[in-house]
Amino acid sequence: MSVNVDQVNVHGALLESEEAARRLGVKLQTLYAYVSRGRLQSYAAPGSKRRLFSVDEVESLARRARGGKQVETRVATVTTAITQLRTDGPAYRGQLAATLAATSSFEQTAELLWGSGSGAWEAIRLTPPRGLGSQGILRWIAVMAAARDPRRDDPFPDLVTARLRSVISTMACLCGPKAVNSGASPNRGQVSHIAWILAEGLRTRRLSAPTVRAINAALILVADHELATSALAVRIAASTRATIYDALLAGLGTMGGPLHGGASAIATRMLRRTAADDVSQVIDDLLLGSGVLPGFGHVVYPDGDPRADALLSFVRPIAGAGKWKAIVEFLDAADARRQPPPNIDFALAALAFATDMSEDSVTSIFTIGRVAGWGAHYLEEIQEPPLRYRARAIYAANESTQKEYSR
Repeated sequence: MSVNVDQVNVHGALLESEEAARRLGVKLQTLYAYVSRGRLQSYAAPGSKRRLFSVDEVESLARRARGGKQVETRVATVTTAITQLRTDGPAYRGQLAATLAATSSFEQTAELLWGSGSGAWEAIRLTPPRGLGSQGILRWIAVMAAARDPRRDDPFPDLVTARLRSVISTMACLCGPKAVNSGASPNRGQVSHIAWILAEGLRTRRLSAPTVRAINAALILVADHELATSALAVRIAASTRATIYDALLAGLGTMGGPLHGGASAIATRMLRRTAADDVSQVIDDLLLGSGVLPGFGHVVYPDGDPRADALLSFVRPIAGAGKWKAIVEFLDAADARRQPPPNIDFALAALAFATDMSEDSVTSIFTIGRVAGWGAHYLEEIQEPPLRYRARAIYAANESTQKEYSR
C-alpha cells in the first residue's frame, strides 16, 4: 500500500539552486541546462551572485517530467523558511546549527527559530504525580499548562512564543530525577539558562561550565530537522487550528517509539555495555541480532551527520581520558566493520556516557530541544490555509475480506 499527501506550497516562494535540483531529481548541471534551454527561469538573489527559482515553476516542470500525473501520486512537500538541510548540517533561518551551537545559547536559537524577540523564560509551578517516566512528565506538563491558560485558544504569535518559553522552562525543571528551581541558575551572556537547569536536574557526574556548554550544544543541534516525523505531526495539528499545547502533544506522541526520540536511549545502552564487555563483541552481537548499529547512519547525510561531529567536539573535554578512549574505540570498531558514520543519536549517547546521565536524560534533552523547532513549525503553519493536509490511500482488499464477502 502506498500513502501520499497532497502537494502544498506557498505561492511566490523562491528556492536556491540545490533545493530546486533536489525537487526535480536532477543534478545542478541539468538544472542550469534547463535554464539555458528556456525550460526554467532563474532569478537573481539580491546582493548575491546566487540564482533563485520559483517554487511554482519548478513544480510545474516536475509535473511535466512525470507526464502530468495527479498530485495523489506525489509525496508531500512543504515550503518553509525555518530550516534548510545542507551537506554541512541543518541551517536555521540561514545560520548553520553547528555554528550556533558554538556561539549562541539555546534560548537565543529558539527565538531565532520562532522569529521573535526576547522574553521571560519562567517555569510554571507544578508538582508532577509520582510514577510517571520522563516522557510522561513532559506530556503531563503540556496538559497542565493548557489547563492553566485561559487564552489557550488565542493563536496570536506573541502569546504562542510566551507559552513555548514557559513550557520549555517547566519541562527542563521537572524532567529529571531532581526538581530544579528555575530561578536558581545563571542567565548571563551565552550561558544557557535551560542547559544549566538540565545539567543540575539530570544529575550529571559534575556540574561544570563545559558540561553546560555540551548540553546547550545538544539542545541547539537537535532543535529542528526540517519535516522530521514529529514536526510533520505538529504541522498537521496546527492545520486543524489546534492550540499550541495540543500540537506539542502531537509531537510528543511521536517520541513514544524507539525510532525517533528514543533512538538515543538505545544507543546509550549500547555504549554502556562496553564498560563490561569487549567493544567488538558488543558490536558483533548487535549486528548479528538486527543487522544495524543504533546511532549510525542517516538517510539525509550518507557521508556523515555533521551534527554528530559538532556535538562530539563538546563531549571530548568532559569525557575524561578513559571514557573518551572507549568512545573512540567504539567508533573505530564500527568503522572497521564498514558501518556508516555516527549520527546525532550516537553523539547524544556519548554525552550521556561521559556525564553518567541516564538513558531517559538524553531522550529528554532531545525532546526539549525539539520543542523549539515544533514551535517554529506551528507558528509557520497557522499562517497557511487550514486543513491543507489530506492523505489518500490505495485501497486493496485482503484475501480474507474478499472471501468473507463472497459467501
